[in-house]
Amino acid sequence: ALPFCQDLPVPALAAEVPPGSSPPRSELPADWSLKTRLLFTSSQPFTWAEQLKAQEEAQGFAQHCRAAEADLPQCVQEPRVCAELRCAFQQSLVYWLHPSLPWLQLFPRVGADRRMAGKACPWAQDEALQRVLMSEWSVSFTSLYNLLKAKLCPYFYVCTYQFTVLFRAAGLAGSDVITAVISPTTRGLREAMRSEGIEFSLPLVEESRIRKQKNSEVNMETEIVHSPEVGKSTEDGEEPAPSDDDDDEESFSWLEEMGVQDKIKKPDAISIKIRKEKNEVQMDHRPESVVVVKGTNTFTLLNFLINCKSLVAAAGPQAGLPPTLLSPVAFRGATMQTLKARSMNAKARAHLSYEDVFSLEVVGPVMPHSLHLLTLLLRCAQRGAFCAALYTHEPTAVFNTRLEDAGAALGKEAVCRDLSKCGLHPKTLDQLSQFSTLGKSSIRSLEMKDYAYTWKS
Repeated sequence: ALPFCQDLPVPALAAEVPPGSSPPRSELPADWSLKTRLLFTSSQPFTWAEQLKAQEEAQGFAQHCRAAEADLPQCVQEPRVCAELRCAFQQSLVYWLHPSLPWLQLFPRVGADRRMAGKACPWAQDEALQRVLMSEWSVSFTSLYNLLKAKLCPYFYVCTYQFTVLFRAAGLAGSDVITAVISPTTRGLREAMRSEGIEFSLPLVEESRIRKQKNSEVNMETEIVHSPEVGKSTEDGEEPAPSDDDDDEESFSWLEEMGVQDKIKKPDAISIKIRKEKNEVQMDHRPESVVVVKGTNTFTLLNFLINCKSLVAAAGPQAGLPPTLLSPVAFRGATMQTLKARSMNAKARAHLSYEDVFSLEVVGPVMPHSLHLLTLLLRCAQRGAFCAALYTHEPTAVFNTRLEDAGAALGKEAVCRDLSKCGLHPKTLDQLSQFSTLGKSSIRSLEMKDYAYTWKS
């Protein structure tokens, strides 16, 4: 197979980088958020993405199903008549979905009640039908997890009406074990997970705690350095100032004398508990509530989600409707879908005249592999120059949070070997194996100029 696109050298850093943009790079960072819409613009037309022939469409589907690496010449001189480019474009738009209910838009699910209101939902009042739907959904969900564990599926999303879960195979995002990221979460969900024995971490909470601890240590050191009394009191034989804890102990020493200290709760313990619970509730539904589950705990999470009653809405437009499963590869009970794409032409004012601006809009649940494949195609077809606006499904932006113990990304050769049959293009696999660098943000816009990317998050 010919290479996807010739690796061209990145030009030297431009003298001026737009404010808020990254320096030019030959590759984009991994972005694990789901996108609802992409809008590409270029000075070159997108006619190659229009009106695919039946043969090209069929070939694109076949390439996807066989996980075939697209055959593209190193430089596409005439994109409009390049069948390989058009087939690869069709291939990049494919995704797999469960359940499939054509009259309902099943993504996004968070905040979708108004959009779904008034739609026919025959299962809403039919418990027997709800049980059938959930039974089929459980089979599909388990099938996806088994594919992930066998490294035949790189990742998948579970989209509920309250939160989204991203499951990633071992080897991706710098982790050597399966990971699951959940956002947003509530105190109730976290407590239910704890009661089921699921071990998880709150990376942004931990990151905030460490940052505050470091800041307090720096402040303390500064105070000590600038204090005229430094090193005096204890060295002169004076007792150090008592802590709040000491005060509390002395205040309640009379309870010990009466022998009732165990029967009366100290107010400080109660206030600490109330403060902790308040903090837990305050972060509910916020990016800071993101939860990370690793290794064998992800299997326990699978069973927990299958049996979780609150996973499905009990009332409202989404009542009785199982969560949406999204995957880049086929799985049991899945339906093949394609992202909706259309090209447009417009005139834009430039100084004293108007110039042609061409755009390509892609709508749907855009997963990381589709975004990466599309940028690879446009790199070749648009002569290394295009811009893009990326519309993120906000609850999933935090999926770019770096895992706590992810050091240097795993060896490229090892990851490519282990996940060689997961259905991703080798360059996409290489990108997604890197640890996350975007934090709790996602790429909002990008520009390619002279075959080098800059982006804003």
